[in-house]
Amino acid sequence: MNGAAHDLKAVAARALACLDLTNLNDDCSEADVQALCARAMTPHGPTAAVCIWPRFVPVAKKALAGNGIRIATVVAFPGGDDETSEVLDMTERAVAEGADEIDMVIPYKALMEGHANAVHSAVARVKEAAGRARVKAILETGVLGDAALIRQAAELAIEGGADFIKTSTGKVPVNATPEAARIMLEVIRDSGEMVGFKPAGGIRTTADAAMYLELCDEIMGPDWASPAVFRIGASSVLEALIATIEGRDGGVASAGGY
Repeated sequence: MNGAAHDLKAVAARALACLDLTNLNDDCSEADVQALCARAMTPHGPTAAVCIWPRFVPVAKKALAGNGIRIATVVAFPGGDDETSEVLDMTERAVAEGADEIDMVIPYKALMEGHANAVHSAVARVKEAAGRARVKAILETGVLGDAALIRQAAELAIEGGADFIKTSTGKVPVNATPEAARIMLEVIRDSGEMVGFKPAGGIRTTADAAMYLELCDEIMGPDWASPAVFRIGASSVLEALIATIEGRDGGVASAGGY
């Protein structure tokens, strides 16, 4: 085995351990969630978490009992403009039913209209409602577009108490990009806070995953990116990572997925 192949296998194993294996498809069923949970315990170790709709948290809780894989769910998803009371109720219920992590969409449309306070307030209130659960603030960077706006969103989310900042919902035309990732990682670094980073949407190959790990290594340091502070939001990349680990073609993603 040559050095490059060995390095790529190591990268794939590192990425697999940081994967939030995701099914946020509109037609997701209980059977799909059970299958997702089974996939999360791979022959090469578990993924970090599964990420599912709130109604399926009890299903995942039962399927994952005792194996250490975390349960993430979404609120204010995908638009970021749901009624605050509904978002907080959903957050509390999801945590009570077993969610370990809450991926919330910030009110990015309000931010684009100049209402910066809305972001800080929304994150702070969800953080309080989440209690013991960690909160990942989804910025929807592909819609924000402008670098200064992405930076502002990241700063406001961190000031509001987010445990992670996440690029995207995976539900818009432009999702995770290296440009947005760089901005977000620089904000995390400059904040001095223990905040994680999650690129999501459009990550389908081992090379895609490697690119984000390399950015983390460059900006945050080579020992920073671990499941505690780095996640990849995807489903279609899992088979590519496994193929790379097993010495098969890791450049081809499985069909479909988030």
